[in-house]
Amino acid sequence: MSRARKIARRTFLIGSVAVAGGVAFGYWKYKTPYDNPLLASLGDNEAALTPYVRIDQHGITVITPRAEMGQGVHTTLAALVAEELGVTLDDIDVEHGPASKAYYNRVILEEAVPFAPTDFSKTAERMRGVTHIPAKFLAFQVTGGSTSIPDAYDKMRIAGAAAREVLLEAAAVRLGVDKSTLTAKRGAVVSAAGDRIAYTELALDAADIDLPADPPLKSPSEWRILGQSQQRVDIVAKSTGTAEYSIDTRLPGMLYATVKMNPRLGAPMHGYDASKAETMPGVKKIVELDGGVAVVATNTWLAFRAADAIDFDWGDAPYPDDTDGHFDALVDAFANDPDSENRNDGDVGAALAEGADLEGEYRVPYLAHATMEPLNAVAWLNDDHLDVWAGSQAPTQALKDAATITGLDEDHVRINTTYMGGGFGRRSETDFIKMAVQVAQAMPGTPVKTTWSREEDMRHDTYRPPAIARFRATVADGLPTALDIELASPSIMASQMPRIGMPAIGPDVTIVQAGWDQPYGIANYRVAGYRSGPLMPLGYWRSVGASQNGFFHESIIDEIAHAAGSDPLDMRIRLMTHGPSRKVLEAVGEMANWGGRLPAGHAQGVAFVLSFGVPAAEIVEVANTPDGIRIVRVYAAVDVGTALDPRNIEGQVQSGVNFGLAAAMMGEITIQGGAVVEGNFNEYDAIRIHQAPDIEVRILENGERIRGIGEPGTPPAAPALANAIYAATGRRIRELPLAKHVSFA
Repeated sequence: MSRARKIARRTFLIGSVAVAGGVAFGYWKYKTPYDNPLLASLGDNEAALTPYVRIDQHGITVITPRAEMGQGVHTTLAALVAEELGVTLDDIDVEHGPASKAYYNRVILEEAVPFAPTDFSKTAERMRGVTHIPAKFLAFQVTGGSTSIPDAYDKMRIAGAAAREVLLEAAAVRLGVDKSTLTAKRGAVVSAAGDRIAYTELALDAADIDLPADPPLKSPSEWRILGQSQQRVDIVAKSTGTAEYSIDTRLPGMLYATVKMNPRLGAPMHGYDASKAETMPGVKKIVELDGGVAVVATNTWLAFRAADAIDFDWGDAPYPDDTDGHFDALVDAFANDPDSENRNDGDVGAALAEGADLEGEYRVPYLAHATMEPLNAVAWLNDDHLDVWAGSQAPTQALKDAATITGLDEDHVRINTTYMGGGFGRRSETDFIKMAVQVAQAMPGTPVKTTWSREEDMRHDTYRPPAIARFRATVADGLPTALDIELASPSIMASQMPRIGMPAIGPDVTIVQAGWDQPYGIANYRVAGYRSGPLMPLGYWRSVGASQNGFFHESIIDEIAHAAGSDPLDMRIRLMTHGPSRKVLEAVGEMANWGGRLPAGHAQGVAFVLSFGVPAAEIVEVANTPDGIRIVRVYAAVDVGTALDPRNIEGQVQSGVNFGLAAAMMGEITIQGGAVVEGNFNEYDAIRIHQAPDIEVRILENGERIRGIGEPGTPPAAPALANAIYAATGRRIRELPLAKHVSFA
């Protein structure tokens, strides 16, 4: 393809949303699409019909702009395009897209609005629409918040449909027939007479046709891929060991590095003595970093050994020296004015004026992400170009940071986003990429892979925050009449936003996420969030604030049910004000035969959490054995609105359940002397195969709109397990991890 054709090719407008307040940013500019990032790298006989579809002589490639970290998103996103394009997943190749503003996440900021996800009033919808404006200008290409499917559902189908329409039009011109007589099927346009022209033959002609702004989309009744369980596009590569993660990247002449940073996070390095390390076999260079060093060697193991041989003079931690000091800071936060009070129904003060029928306090600790693939990245600074290979949930932020460090223009930096062995929010950070780029700067012309040791990874995380919940409640006639919940934690937003060069403005919704917005109808109902001062670095952990607040809220609701003499499931159903949420509770009760006869020593606990717009109910069945508590099975019902790939949804719910159970049973990060104690899986354990229960999943589609499912399976797991333990033993545990109070078989 000629350069003139590349430049003249129209870019593709990804959807259109009418939003109030657009004038604040300039409506025209908001509606102006970003350039198609595929055009710059096209060769001869290649066409990029939209930012999501590239066609060349070898076939069709669908570009999926979200990170694949085991959640199957590449398959489902590719299916959105393939369905409209009239091809099957077997007909296409799938690639992660380049770091580009064109792939910005339009809905990533919706969770921050102070409206419950069950609120579809005009005001709530208008405010959600307004968040699309800053999302466009910030242009975060980010995978997180269970937003990949809601963000892509319209725009990737539109991309596939637009490509289909211009291919049909190109074929109509070539055949001299009316476009309406043609069909698109299995990678070709087919005429009424049976003539078949492959998309690969039509692509260059189609590239000169203006894309329709509003192409017709197939109705669900016409779907042949969407709504059906698909074989994942990465299953063969991952099953055969040929899938390439960043840690697998090999380049000619590559060197290897590791980092050693101050174990007191955020504290300076006053000095170091690397004289012994510098003489060790294979060591090439010691690179000073902010707060530590990197060691470059001929292989990773030699770099690890040399890093351990360096003597450091570390500065003191900017936060309390031990775990108790961190919880003391949370206790102190309750004396502050509330950071938020999004729910204050009725008159809680008057209802509790004569005292509460029950009250108490819950606590949860810091948690690490502990991804199976430790943090790593490859960087190669070659002349005036930088290439980075990394598993990143935020490639445009990585691009921006790499350009800032090197002083290069962003168009001279390329972020190659690989598969990743777990993310859970940790790889939305770019610290590991920035350090790799700094190492590459010190070794110009040589590619260097920088790999963190497991201990460095575990002890230099951006953690799930510790939190405390206090509650008071009154009951009458089997139901709560008043409920007052106070939630305290440090602010994730105040910790994370400065790392991307932005201020954290206003209340932090994550402090009360899935605490204030649960669809229970209680006449006097207040939830307030309290923000402590900054403690250790914090980040997004799978399901974010819902992970701790789901445990708090649903344990409290369970306490209320027992205090009121009500069946825990029946009371939840009676309180429920949201139809789809009520149906998931009814479904999970049916699945588990709730109230039916159980074997001796067995008991069940239930929990419901609405997070990221997804109602999720889970029942955990446990057995109280002489060797401890054994988790027998878990039943889970979720409502995603529209189920695009049921088997993948089932897998994500099962993953979320196990992730939540592991954290509830044994997850805990502690601090001594200002440093994190836990450094590896012998100290920070994960659920093992013999402990993992059978998990049955039911998927409902009664919700008001399509939702993502990467995170909502996690929050109900901890409270359902704790409630089951109470039912089995009579012990109400108000602190995680549960293993501090009971033994697990």
